[in-house]
Amino acid sequence: MNREKTVCFTGHREIRKSDRFLSITLYHIVEELILNGFTFFCSGGARGFDTLAAQTVLQLKEKYPHIHLILILPFRNPYTQESGWKKEDVQFYLDIKEKATKTFYVQQEYKRGCYYKRDRWLVDSSWICVCYQYRNTGGTAYTTQYAQKEGIQIINCIDTNPESFHFIKE
Repeated sequence: MNREKTVCFTGHREIRKSDRFLSITLYHIVEELILNGFTFFCSGGARGFDTLAAQTVLQLKEKYPHIHLILILPFRNPYTQESGWKKEDVQFYLDIKEKATKTFYVQQEYKRGCYYKRDRWLVDSSWICVCYQYRNTGGTAYTTQYAQKEGIQIINCIDTNPESFHFIKE
């Protein structure tokens, strides 16, 4: 994986109803990044935005078969440890895992701090961070603050107009 061609995703598990254009915005952003030479897309495997981002990459992979979905997961089978996973969420997770180019685990079992390690790994592997952040607390805020500290460009889907989004790689 080449860092200069890698994008990571971070976002809240809850997608607000008012963000009904989120999937369209995300699709446009990811496609624009592909057209600018990005080929590796890393997701942390959580419910909500991570799942939407992974599904978007897999959808675009049909059009751009040279791109790769890389999963960087905190530990094996998080749905057994976390609350809130519905049956369909587990199935989405398993389908995404099966279709991903590669899956990495920060560690085999849950241990305190494994999510932060996963978040740092995502950022440390990437040139750009695409996020869905509507509050400044929690894991998403931690990840975007870390990305900012590390000098990684951040694209927040909430602040982006899909019709006018254009990315030019410097």
